[in-house]
Order: sequence, then C-alpha cells, then structure tokens
Amino acid sequence: MWDSFTLYAATTNAGKLREFAESASGAGIEVLSLPGVAEMPEPVEDAATFMGNAELKAVAYSLAAPGLLVFADDSGLEVDALEGAPGVRSARFAEDRAFEPGSYAGKDDRNNACLLDLLSREPFAPRTARFVCALALARDGEILVRATGSVDGEIINPPRGTKGFGYDPLFLLPALQKTMAELEPEWKWRMSHRGEAFRDLITQVRGRAVSGLVLGLDSATAREQR
Repeated sequence: MWDSFTLYAATTNAGKLREFAESASGAGIEVLSLPGVAEMPEPVEDAATFMGNAELKAVAYSLAAPGLLVFADDSGLEVDALEGAPGVRSARFAEDRAFEPGSYAGKDDRNNACLLDLLSREPFAPRTARFVCALALARDGEILVRATGSVDGEIINPPRGTKGFGYDPLFLLPALQKTMAELEPEWKWRMSHRGEAFRDLITQVRGRAVSGLVLGLDSATAREQR
C-alpha cells in the first residue's frame, strides 16, 4: 500500500496552495505547485459549468507535465436573485457587463460593486446565494477524479471583513453571522466550498490508492510503488 504520494496544483495562488498542502498532509499526500505553471499557456475557460472549466484546466496542464498527477479548480458565486449569476463568469463578471460607474481598487472591488448594483434593482428579491467549487485531477490528459463542494449563505451590503478575497466580504454565513472575509483561515477552510471539495478529492484519491487502482498507473508501476 502507498504510504505517500504527490499531487500537483495547477495554481500560482500561494494562499490556495498552502490550504491544499495543509489539508492533504494528514492523509499522507504531498501537494506541490505544478513546476513551471506560471509560464504555461492558460487554457481558455469557456465551459458552461464549473466542473467543465476545472476539467479543461486539469487536462491542459497535465498534458504539459507528462506523468504527474495534476489537479485544477474552478469556483464562483451563484446568486438566486440573478438566476445563478455570476456563476462561471464570477471572476470576469463586471468586465462582461462593461460595468464602469466609478474607480475601484481592483477587479474584486469592481465585481462586488457590479453585483450590488444589480441586486439594488431587485429590492424584494431574496439574497440567498452559494459558493461552488469543482476540482478535477488528471494525468496525461485523462480525468481521474472529480470532486465538488458548496456552501450556502446570503449576500449583504455593506461588505464586511478583510481576510478574504473575491466576493467573500459580501457572503454572510447565517449560522455564524460572519462573512467569509471575517473568518480566520482555519475556520474558512473548514466552512468553505473549496475546503469541502478538496476533502472529497483527497478521500477519493486515498480510496483509489488503497484499493490498488492507483490513479491511472499500470499494475506493474503500482506494485513498484507500494
């Protein structure tokens, strides 16, 4: 049986990488940044679903790194009053809508302002929403494992908290009465859509390794690494 092995994250986000690595360490799995990922061409994320985009990235990056187990994520916000928007376009929401009514510190502030502007036109609509994350693990262009996670909440205004990014300052967790941006990192990972999806991924990876399926390795290679 395998004691440990390595997964490679197709991300340049140091915060994400740290969370992935810390979560996986207890399962005997090492998570490293994919070597050279910053210089690799970014695949076009044009799928209609979070999982579709995660798979596109996992396939592309695994083909660029032969033999390695590579995983990629796609995540975003779905707001019920906006029929699921921003959805897969969460990172480019304001850009897609050519939203330019003021000056902003960065893309996140602009996206948040765009979201609140649209919701202000629907004053009686519910503010329920969810964060969604999809993860896909691939080797040599073949998808081996898929995992998803989500967390329900509400959109609030004004924003609260400085510990998060993206839509975190607007996303209230009713049970805690805190936004994602008000949570300490350990609590955020425990509660978040990304944490749930990654724990699912690790469970599946360990299950396949223990059962001898070994994530796409042939039987001879598997025996050598037990």
